[in-house]
Amino acid sequence: MRRPPRATDTRTAPLATGVRTARISVGRAFESESSNYYLLLGTTLFLVVFGLVMVLSSSSVDSYTARQGFFGIFWRQGLFALIGIPLMLVISRLPIVFWKRWGWLALAAGVILQLLVLYTPLGIEVGGNLNWIGIGGFNMQPSELIKVGLVIWLGVILAKKQRYLHLWGHLAIPIVPVAGGAVLLVMLGGDLGTVMIMAGLIFGALFFAGVRLRMILLPLIIGASVIVVIAFSSASRTARIGTFLGSQCTDTSGECWQTQHGMFALAAGGIFGVGLGNSKAKWSWLPAADNDFIFAIIGEELGLIGALVVIGLFVALAIAFLRIVRASHDLFSKVVAGSVMVWILSQAFVNIAVVLGVIPVLGVPLPLISSGGSALITTLIGIGVVLSIARAQANTPQPEVEDDRQLPVRQNPRQRAAAARSTTPPSTTARSTTARTTTRRTTTARTTARGRNAAQ
Repeated sequence: MRRPPRATDTRTAPLATGVRTARISVGRAFESESSNYYLLLGTTLFLVVFGLVMVLSSSSVDSYTARQGFFGIFWRQGLFALIGIPLMLVISRLPIVFWKRWGWLALAAGVILQLLVLYTPLGIEVGGNLNWIGIGGFNMQPSELIKVGLVIWLGVILAKKQRYLHLWGHLAIPIVPVAGGAVLLVMLGGDLGTVMIMAGLIFGALFFAGVRLRMILLPLIIGASVIVVIAFSSASRTARIGTFLGSQCTDTSGECWQTQHGMFALAAGGIFGVGLGNSKAKWSWLPAADNDFIFAIIGEELGLIGALVVIGLFVALAIAFLRIVRASHDLFSKVVAGSVMVWILSQAFVNIAVVLGVIPVLGVPLPLISSGGSALITTLIGIGVVLSIARAQANTPQPEVEDDRQLPVRQNPRQRAAAARSTTPPSTTARSTTARTTTRRTTTARTTARGRNAAQ
């Protein structure tokens, strides 16, 4: 016997629909991203965790002597990481349109804070550089926020002027006063290392925007000349440069203090290192062991292998950035991803080169590894913007050429006739024309014969 259909309770229908909608929404929230997204995210998280471990190891002695306990600097850096990582993940979920519309606010906020550093008592001088601001017991570097703002602003402006990037006027009018003014404000604070990173960021944005190299060459020469003049305008920087250019740095208690003890730490590490936490240089022998010279502590405790692993992680970061740049189909995404890559990698290069004695000492931290809250959070924000670009690439379906060729195209009668004539072989066309002519002649002859018979 056939069972009657079971009646549907109308009261449970909305509940079932709501559950199904919630299931779909959750599925979309956790949908699979692209491999570029996971490569960049995974490498970034690994560098942050590794940096926390090395900050704990390198800062324990200085933290204890500063009466903060052995874990004072580590807890503070861990708090910044707990703020920066969720912020990066939230930023990665924002659409690109959000950054095109509101990204300039970061640049405006950074410039205003930098003006407060220069012209108000809120500015704090550290190491001869006026580049910190203290508000309510919290210190930060406005120049780090300016970097994020410059990245997004350059992406928006260069994308809007894409058709006019070959003209000097359209290229110079927005970039020189805004970007150049932001760099000038940081330059007035005396932070030469950050100025170099910002200049590299700007030229990287121009390069990835497709600006001709001959148009970039002259500003690059002018910028390099200005940096040289600024470098010799300070007595301490002049002494460091003179010591670096000297034949041999033997004064281990003067200008060569950091460079020499950094080299001692690297040499003591050998291939396999002395072991995590067993560094001797961190016992007040190496200044800024948890910040500017943390790479020396990595080389001492983890050896050549650990140092190469760090370099390899930055190489993986570069590969992830380049893959995102290559997969970008709009100029804004290319410029933002490329300039963030130049920002992070150039800063890592400068930091490692200083520790290795390749260039004079500059106060530039190692991205994602060195201690410092404003540098860590702003770097994670920049990576979060690039992650949002990679996520947009994964969720935007790209047209397939093969499928497009198979789709029917609507044509008017004239286009169909022209297409038929173009695709018909010449021999077939000739035969069809001859057949039509013969048919017409036969029809005419028959009509004439009928007319004669009727007349007779």
